[in-house]
Amino acid sequence: MRLFIDIGLWLLTVAITLLGLAALTFFIGRILPIDPVLSIVGEKALPEVYQRVYLELGLDKPLWQQFIDYVIKLLRGDFGTSFSTSRPVLTDLLNFFPATLELSTIGLLIGVALGVPMGVASAYWHEKWPDHLIRIIGLVGYSVPVFWLGLVGLFVFYYLLDWVAGPGQLDVFYVGVVDRVTGMILIDSALAGEWDIFWNAVSHMILPALLLGYYSLAYISRMTRSVMLDQLSREYVLTARLKGASEFRVVMGHALRNAAIPLVTVIALSYGGLLEGSVLIETIFSWPGIGNYIYSSLFAADMNAVLGGTLLVGIVFVLLNMLSDVLYRVLDPRSRELAK
Repeated sequence: MRLFIDIGLWLLTVAITLLGLAALTFFIGRILPIDPVLSIVGEKALPEVYQRVYLELGLDKPLWQQFIDYVIKLLRGDFGTSFSTSRPVLTDLLNFFPATLELSTIGLLIGVALGVPMGVASAYWHEKWPDHLIRIIGLVGYSVPVFWLGLVGLFVFYYLLDWVAGPGQLDVFYVGVVDRVTGMILIDSALAGEWDIFWNAVSHMILPALLLGYYSLAYISRMTRSVMLDQLSREYVLTARLKGASEFRVVMGHALRNAAIPLVTVIALSYGGLLEGSVLIETIFSWPGIGNYIYSSLFAADMNAVLGGTLLVGIVFVLLNMLSDVLYRVLDPRSRELAK
């Protein structure tokens, strides 16, 4: 019975959170000084044409009624129609989101693979030179604007050194060669056996993925350091050392094992942050993902697309946060005991 109550409360929390997110995106869209009617009919449209579109969009209704209509459409999976592409926004989101998911996932893997060991090392050599060096690296990662790092990276590694491919997901003559299966170019090219396209995609992906990985690394290493410092000060660590356990076993087998539970939440939030923060990276590198789609739609005054993209990223972020809470309960037996 308790399990069903917990599931019901969890679903209610998700529903309220998503409703609040929908309200936030909707009212921000109404506050922005952008006229959706003009973005459709153009500035030279006749007044009667303007009025007809104005009524068709339901802008004559009270704001609360517009919001209710908006939520009802969302529940039906209707995000509206993009004025830029003349396609349903949901169709565009499903086309563009896999590229963002692929890039962000690789960035997260880089961030976890480097950030966790760096955080562990920083905590182990607390207040020594490795700790100071790692903290400086992290400070640069979450202090320097990512768009500036992207521009510098393109200038140095693409323009000057020619070590990586330039903006875009593929070279022009490879575009459209591989059939779209998952929407993720590395997986689709591997499934098709097109290894030239695969390695070309890797070359295009190296720089943006490394920048996202660096951004993620800065946050993960800092949080790992904080959690590990707390674990290394616990009595069980002192007991393990007094029993003659090796430093590797103490740090990796005991402290890091217990630190892994809160790190699940850290990594999930970092993943959501990459999906949310990929807008600038995708814009700089002309990456055909959801971030670039939102950016282009905003400049085209295509508010249906902007709100739909923002809402999708928010939904993913909320679901990742909820998933991290579930994993926390599964991995930590103490939280399950408290829930009983």
